[in-house]
Amino acid sequence: MSQYQTLKEIAYEGNMRLPELDLVLFTFGNASVADREKGVFAIKPSGVAYEKLRPQDIVIVDFEANVVEGEMRPSSDTKTHAVLYKNWSTIGGIVHTHSTYATAWAQAQRDIPIMGTTHADHLTVDIPCAPPMKDERIQGNYEYETGFQIIDEFESRGLSPDEVEMVLVGNHAPFTWGKTLDKAVYNSAVLEECARMAYLSLQINPAAPRLKDTLVQKHFERKHGPNAYYGQ
Repeated sequence: MSQYQTLKEIAYEGNMRLPELDLVLFTFGNASVADREKGVFAIKPSGVAYEKLRPQDIVIVDFEANVVEGEMRPSSDTKTHAVLYKNWSTIGGIVHTHSTYATAWAQAQRDIPIMGTTHADHLTVDIPCAPPMKDERIQGNYEYETGFQIIDEFESRGLSPDEVEMVLVGNHAPFTWGKTLDKAVYNSAVLEECARMAYLSLQINPAAPRLKDTLVQKHFERKHGPNAYYGQ
């Protein structure tokens, strides 16, 4: 049995949650999970339909995106995952989808405004949209540069990947992450729902305001603050 069997199974289970949550269509997405001690991560193979995916198909790669174990080619987005793992040492799982509403905001090149308490339960800021890459980045090592497009945008905005675990890449689609793959999958579903709610809110009232700061802080801190009281 492979020394990475458990990691492959975690990656498999995380990937299979994406179609269950209606976050992917056909092969439009991928999920990965890292083992920091071994310096590797497990990721979905490229172009394999979810209904045909098996745990043994999951590919193991290092943080330079070199294949360590696996018979199939890893996801075409592997280099993006590798860049994020290498540069953000606290994350343990990454999800990339082309979920409908989040991707629509990415194609519109717009941040998703914080309009309601559902959003504020998870973030105190708008969900950022990084601008489309410059031509030289697109024509270069595209997937590798996508990782740095995300990192550069977080640095320019002064955002922490530990506090904001999701992003849109302009004209592309969303990426989410977390300390575990379960959290990254959860964040992907939350992002899609916040994107859907914001879109519908602006259809009902194009002048709808952003959530006021007192409600943002109340809803975030009751879940995540030092005196949090949400949950058991």
